Amino acid sequence: MSLQQLTHDEIDHLSMIELAAKILKEENKAMNYKVIFNKIAELKEFTDEQKQNMMAQFYTDMNVDGRFLTLGSGMWGLKRWYPVDQAEEEITEEPKKKTKKKKKKAAVVDDVDDDLDVTDDEIDDIVSDLGDDLEDEDFEDDLDEDLEDLEDEVDEFEADEDLEDKVDDDNPR
Repeated sequence: MSLQQLTHDEIDHLSMIELAAKILKEENKAMNYKVIFNKIAELKEFTDEQKQNMMAQFYTDMNVDGRFLTLGSGMWGLKRWYPVDQAEEEITEEPKKKTKKKKKKAAVVDDVDDDLDVTDDEIDDIVSDLGDDLEDEDFEDDLDEDLEDLEDEVDEFEADEDLEDKVDDDNPR
């Protein structure tokens, strides 16, 4: 039965959540919860005070009721409209993951910092010396090259330490 065919008494006996399901079914499209609530408030002839008191309850009811599905940005639809596979693809947007390369670079910077005992003041001096270079579009490429150079230097440094340890082991004092 459509909403237009319901009597005022029948509308009064329906819960807000039942009316929301009927509104969405009739509109046959996702809608903002505030628009749905305003239609319910109009049908139930809520006063402004009743609207303010009931909106939070309505939103909570939509979250709890299994028939509704949030699509983000306040948009709601009926779950039965969305097949499970489609709903997961369209609705949930996974955060973008950082590449392993960037994580490796961050680890290398930390290792270099620890190995070379670079102080925060020295880092601040380097950053301030960069000045306008931070706004340069090629800065990221330059930084990548610098990090690769630092990786090579750290590898050489570690190799030198291994060589010294080996010489010390071979020539005890």
